Amino acid sequence: MTSPRRLPVGAEIAAGGTHFRVWAPRRRAVEVIEADTGRADALEAESDGWFAGLVPRAAAGFRYRFRLDGGGAFPDPASRFQPEGPHGPSEVVDPGAFAWTDGGWKGLELEGQVLYEMHVGAFTREGTWAAAARELPELAATGITAIEVMPVADFPGRFGWGYDGVNLFAPTRLYGRPDDFRRFVDAAHAIGLGVILDVVYNHFGPDGNYVREFAEEYFSPHHENEWGDPLNFDGPGSGPVRELFLANARHWIGEYHLDGLRLDATQAIHDGSVEHIIAAIARTARDAAGGRRILLVAENEPQEARLARAAAEGGLGLDAIWNDDFHHAALVALLGRDEAYYSDYRGSAQEFISAAKWGFLYQGQRSAWQGASRGHAGLDLRPAQFVTFTQNHDQVANSARGERLHQLASPGRWRAMTALLLLGPGTPMLFMGQEFSATSPFPYFADHAGELGRQVREGRLAFLSQFPSLALPEMRAEVPDPAAAETFESARLDFSERDAHPAAVALHRDLLALRRGDAAFRSQLRRGVDGAVLGKSAFALRFFAPDRADRLLLVNLGHTLHLEPTPEPLLAGPTRAGWRIRWSSEDPRYGGAGTPDILTDEGWRVPAEAAVVLEPAP
Repeated sequence: MTSPRRLPVGAEIAAGGTHFRVWAPRRRAVEVIEADTGRADALEAESDGWFAGLVPRAAAGFRYRFRLDGGGAFPDPASRFQPEGPHGPSEVVDPGAFAWTDGGWKGLELEGQVLYEMHVGAFTREGTWAAAARELPELAATGITAIEVMPVADFPGRFGWGYDGVNLFAPTRLYGRPDDFRRFVDAAHAIGLGVILDVVYNHFGPDGNYVREFAEEYFSPHHENEWGDPLNFDGPGSGPVRELFLANARHWIGEYHLDGLRLDATQAIHDGSVEHIIAAIARTARDAAGGRRILLVAENEPQEARLARAAAEGGLGLDAIWNDDFHHAALVALLGRDEAYYSDYRGSAQEFISAAKWGFLYQGQRSAWQGASRGHAGLDLRPAQFVTFTQNHDQVANSARGERLHQLASPGRWRAMTALLLLGPGTPMLFMGQEFSATSPFPYFADHAGELGRQVREGRLAFLSQFPSLALPEMRAEVPDPAAAETFESARLDFSERDAHPAAVALHRDLLALRRGDAAFRSQLRRGVDGAVLGKSAFALRFFAPDRADRLLLVNLGHTLHLEPTPEPLLAGPTRAGWRIRWSSEDPRYGGAGTPDILTDEGWRVPAEAAVVLEPAP
């Protein structure tokens, strides 16, 4: 080898050709087979099951497979591109050939971010990186600061959510070539947007995964995983497995200039090693970023707060965690639907106050739905470390037809909840199209044929049957077939709805401008907010700010509320002059009915199904 490698695995351009390296501990011989000619080049055996070697004639664009022991030939487990999909040959890619223009980009701080979850294939009619890049200025103008891209590791078929990826290093050919992804990131940075990638480090997909041909040691016989064979991060032979995933994190951060990773379902990443693989991923990703600041976010159903603590504090070194509790309480408050995992929530005023102050609602208390304690103490975490949302890919799809929440809730309640989301102290996240009340559904879709397609379809129905209403035969019939092309096509956004829904656009833009421009909402200070229950469905959140410039957010999801007397100190103005209305979700620009004075001679009058921001009166 004549030049240092970027990564320990895969095919890399080197002086005099391309250097290949792969782990195949139970194989005696590995050859690089050129896809077009069938010509073979033997790799040399190294220690610990590695094979490596330089192929002089291989350059960028060279397509190949690895032939094992003179028998079957398979794609590279660390392929940087699969132009014909997971079952086809791998392609040599030169990541250093792209001309980046983002040299001045410094990355992202956690505080101040507004995330936007995007499925590239359904985001535009074209479903490509290039088409998605054309829409970035609109997102920046809305107030979005970072795109969270759903998984792009290549998977078989014409469409899918991406969570069954099998080529971890290869951005799917469905959206374009690798440099198209880089061009998307470069364009985002040029207008001040960050890009975070959702990665799946807990399982491989069921179709197109060939790593078992190279090593059985990729999988663990000791752990469990509901989505596929559990990965081996702590058993015999786990060293190269860990190395593959650490290289993957380095790959995305270093070769694509990404601003962070969102780790899917971290509760299914099992590791008893001295350094947990998640902590190692965090360390490796930050090292790959060099001087750039990156964000590392976890999805974690058990709400393990240690994920977001620094390693020096006994944590795993990530920055933030998705807050499912906020979503579940919001859905119950908006729809009254308390089935299945929503049954642990009441959508009460106190739940939203507690979420604003402390993030997770369950930090070790008993979950009636699970029949066990849920969550871990996280009172020490900062508000920005909780990613809050009212919609995401999973939760939209968990309605029978994949309907958006604004289509199911009353308009007034939806506007009020949007205000709570976008002004609250957490890190808010919008799901694509939410900012203009998109009417396109987002059902589950996966292009699996034959028996696997049947299993996926039945599995989806079985999952939804935990909701008694969705277990009814007439509702099962309403669930779209995941493998049907029309199911995927129905999810594509229609950007003409931006013009058709000006009230929704104005609502989101104004709220994010208020969040950005007002120190009380922008600061996300620890202990920077307190709250009071005003009624069964009404509450007040007081955001403390320097110079007595506090803000009071009143949220009433029920009937008009008349308060007299008002023995609650959080309602007292910073000055004796009291409060005046700064913003209201009932502004006619948003489709509301107007907002009369809150403070009247008869006491406080809080309008029904509304959110109102009060500021100190001069």
